[in-house]
Amino acid sequence: MSVAPHERPTNPAITDRVRQLCTALPEVEERLSHGECTWFMRGKKVFVQMSDHHHDDRLGLWCAAPPGVMVELVEQEPARFFRPPYVGVKGWLGVYLDVPDVDWDELGEIVRDAYRVIAPPKLSALLDG
Repeated sequence: MSVAPHERPTNPAITDRVRQLCTALPEVEERLSHGECTWFMRGKKVFVQMSDHHHDDRLGLWCAAPPGVMVELVEQEPARFFRPPYVGVKGWLGVYLDVPDVDWDELGEIVRDAYRVIAPPKLSALLDG
């Protein structure tokens, strides 16, 4: 069941924090995709997408993830992590952002890992300084 846009669990402050994490990475741009804030590496490849209406009407983040990470985190902490529809079959990780204890340092690592999964080696190497 779809939720009307005015009933979606958006939170501008959370979106801004995610935006800061994503746009701090090299060659990242933000655009709407399917009505959601989405971050693209080099304008072509998605590595992170907000989700406020694609999954059980909760505020979340979909992130590319290294092999096996999504399954492990969802099994360990299903209250914080989920398998997102559409991209979960490719190993992407869903992170709930409507929980009271978002670990922003951990989320920053998840975002950087998502970037590394999608970025070519030379671009990914920029994160290593």
